[in-house]
Amino acid sequence: MTYSGAVKVGGPADVHELQDLMISKVAVGPMDNNAYLLRCRATDQQLLIDAANEPETLRHLIGEDGIGAVVTTHRHGDHWQALQEVVEATGARTYAGREDVEGIPVATDVAVADGDTIEFGRITLTARHLVGHTPGSIALVYDDPHGHPHGHPHVFTGDCLFPGGVGNTWKDPEAFASLIDDVETKIFGTLPDETWVYPGHGGDTTLGAERPHLQEWRERGW
Repeated sequence: MTYSGAVKVGGPADVHELQDLMISKVAVGPMDNNAYLLRCRATDQQLLIDAANEPETLRHLIGEDGIGAVVTTHRHGDHWQALQEVVEATGARTYAGREDVEGIPVATDVAVADGDTIEFGRITLTARHLVGHTPGSIALVYDDPHGHPHGHPHVFTGDCLFPGGVGNTWKDPEAFASLIDDVETKIFGTLPDETWVYPGHGGDTTLGAERPHLQEWRERGW
């Protein structure tokens, strides 16, 4: 099966199989959030991005092997509703962006800054701090080392970048300017068009599909 990134609440996970990494994407309600389970193929160690909701769904996805870590992309409540239960069930370490830690009511073991790395098994994720949707939102970049045709980067953007635009900044021009500047500089400015984008809600995209529209987003102001 070819990975599409199209998932529905109550439906099965979609699995993106890379050479060193398996990425399982599942949608949970009621806000149609995406959660991503990453598995190192060499060691079977696992990491979860956003324990958003439906702890039973997430525990089923994680399976018997457990997880070593949960990364919360940002402080908004729809991204951590299942965090306490998942951590209690698995003993996983918790990671979140430094400036969002105070807004997440589950203790953060590791506060993450821009450029910090998170490692599990033989996999390394690099955090990019993106300010505007929240003060401490982070995106996570996996730079696949295996070259073309399959070795492009993969970026988990939380609610900072979606197909068709950046995340909601609630008609705050300063927050919007900050977010689009950070997304343009730290994501589009450092990663190639082939980069696969996994957002916090809805379908996936690539940087190449979105790059031509950056100026249009700036002009519309959202």
